[in-house]
Amino acid sequence: MTERVAERYRDLDLWPPEEVLEALYEGQLRALAALKGALPALKGAALAAADRLRSGGTLVYAGAGTSGRLAAIDGAELWPTFGFGRVRLLLAGGEKALWEAVEGAEDDLEGGLRLGRGLAPEDVLVAVAASGTTPFTLGVLRGAKGRGALTVALANNPGTPLLEEADHPVLLDTGPEVVAGSTRLGAGTAQKAALNLFSTTVMVLLGRVYGNRMARMRAQNAKLLARAALLAEEALGVPRDAAERLLLEYPEPALAALVYRGLGPEEALALLEAKGVRGALAEVGR
Repeated sequence: MTERVAERYRDLDLWPPEEVLEALYEGQLRALAALKGALPALKGAALAAADRLRSGGTLVYAGAGTSGRLAAIDGAELWPTFGFGRVRLLLAGGEKALWEAVEGAEDDLEGGLRLGRGLAPEDVLVAVAASGTTPFTLGVLRGAKGRGALTVALANNPGTPLLEEADHPVLLDTGPEVVAGSTRLGAGTAQKAALNLFSTTVMVLLGRVYGNRMARMRAQNAKLLARAALLAEEALGVPRDAAERLLLEYPEPALAALVYRGLGPEEALALLEAKGVRGALAEVGR
């Protein structure tokens, strides 16, 4: 479906700019609408992933081209936003492919298999490919599944190998693109949104959010220190001056709050990992 030429847009290059923009905008809306049908699958994938990650597993993203870069963005944000650092990226063509095309890398099925076989049973693989057939990504999934890792797949075409072989397939049925085959458009938008939904739900399930606040965010610049201090004061019961002082040494609001209550930093961190923010605060009598 993602490779079909939509008749409606066949003369797109002759349209006035405002109509081109309107068509692209409509394509983006259709892409986001496709997420509604994927919510049950995303829920199942998030619940299963959280169970594995509680055991100390790593969240591993795999993809090629645009799909791989979108996966990399999602994974890179988990540490600063939720203090979750057990993340790995398997990108066709390696790190270089983040900013330039590496010809032929996505066709490396054997290379993907080798990388996938490096996963462990407690790990979670999120494999992303618009086509659902990308050899590298499919190889990673097969290798990971053979090792007993949990496999989640996001793809934009139904009935494709990536979806059929994953433990938790998530179909993002975005259909043909406005610019035929350019899956950086609608398919990419749906992938990015689905990754946001999946990873944020997993972090909530792991107890890395308190209420709707980023209680385990990393306060690593002036703006974030101010945000973290306000969070610690308003949501975690730490006086503002104490929060500002503690965050300079322990740059997570929840960790600073537990240290303020008398726990040593290592004990506090272990408690947060085991119980989540709400559970840890309950343990010390919040």
